[in-house]
Amino acid sequence: MTTPPKRRGTELLMLAFAVVITLAAQTIVDITVTGSPSPEIATFGAWFTGLWLVAHLVVRKVAPYADPLLLPCVAVLTGIGLSMIHRLDIAANALGESVSAREDAPTQLLWATVGLVLFVAVLLVVRDHRALSRLAYTIGLVGLVLLAIPAVLPSALSEVNGAKIWIRVAGFSIQPGEFAKICLVIFFAAYLVDKRDVLALASRRVLGLEVPRARDLGPVLVAWGVSILVLVFERDLGSSLLLFGIFVVMLYVATERASWLLIGVLLFAAGGTVAYQLFGHVRVRVDTWLDPFAYYPDGGGYQVVQSLFGLGTGGLFGAGLGGGRPDQVPVAKSDFIAAALGEELGLFGLVAVVVLYLVLVERGLRTSLVVRDGFGKLLAAGLAFGVAWQVFVVLGGVTGLLPLTGLTTPFVAYGGSSLVANFGLVALLVRISDAARRPSAPPTPPAPKLGEALTEVVKP
Repeated sequence: MTTPPKRRGTELLMLAFAVVITLAAQTIVDITVTGSPSPEIATFGAWFTGLWLVAHLVVRKVAPYADPLLLPCVAVLTGIGLSMIHRLDIAANALGESVSAREDAPTQLLWATVGLVLFVAVLLVVRDHRALSRLAYTIGLVGLVLLAIPAVLPSALSEVNGAKIWIRVAGFSIQPGEFAKICLVIFFAAYLVDKRDVLALASRRVLGLEVPRARDLGPVLVAWGVSILVLVFERDLGSSLLLFGIFVVMLYVATERASWLLIGVLLFAAGGTVAYQLFGHVRVRVDTWLDPFAYYPDGGGYQVVQSLFGLGTGGLFGAGLGGGRPDQVPVAKSDFIAAALGEELGLFGLVAVVVLYLVLVERGLRTSLVVRDGFGKLLAAGLAFGVAWQVFVVLGGVTGLLPLTGLTTPFVAYGGSSLVANFGLVALLVRISDAARRPSAPPTPPAPKLGEALTEVVKP
């Protein structure tokens, strides 16, 4: 049997290209805004290069058959994010907004380093992704605890911009929901593998769809209930929509019943309608989304309107790196970094970034198709769809297609919790893709019978 190529050389070449793109973007920003390259560009380049060299060497050693496109896509996205955060740092300092001369790009680079440590740790500890299925219920419980902690903490320790999704102690802050997302995807995959035969049963056919039995609706109702509780008690539409969407899609992948998608949409629409009627913060989010210009003077729709102005200013080709005013959008480094990219890179540049996400998601879904075990298939599909769904929700909020959710653009936006958690997510995809592409051991030939063995011995 022919051994498939490992493609590690291809990965290394594309990582080098990602480093070149990042350094070119940083240099263009510096020259456009300040007239000369920053003196820290050499230090940044060496640090950034070292990150991906270490990641490549670890993958080459412990996951040699992993998909060669996963790491390069992440490297380019992370580099683009660092370049745009650096550009916004310069704008903030020029306006005197940063009194302490604090810059966020070096902090983001530190978080990327922490993310790489988690990436390496996951690959070294999880040598076989199937081992996670045996701990799935414990991991799921950990995920629920992480998701619930901000809701029970006092607002002074957990609330930022109206959403109770943080843990803030002694100047340190973390968003546990980012890690809860991965834990719950692992639990969903193990649970659905065990129960998919039951959940795939249909009781009747309605409008061409095979409707599941009423007693099998329990899991989706529980997931729906948890998402509504997150929406109500943490005022976090983003996590609520993300978790419920991932569960419903994984349920569809496991059972191949389109009726689960319809049921999921109807349940979330019903829950959102009730929340709109009962809770003022939900009502404000929706009303601002429906008509942001009506709420522009009092600040409610200011972010969305400024984002739309920035995207319109960018046009097709953008104002160029350093040539726009992306700092006019509040929270441009995190929630609205996609608007900043759209203004300076234009529609074509923003679409190129989206294509990078599509490639990353496509490789995850391809891994889901190729891997041999059911748990790996669902886990890879859930992780890949989680990235796709989050990007869709974020871009929908920035462009006015969906209400603002507070989610961050994976790998690009400023934020340590999101960046570190997504490095862990990619590590799991790398591990599963290594198992999917690794050649299976050839079958052991049967031992010869006693008579045949004697014949071979005495044969002249």
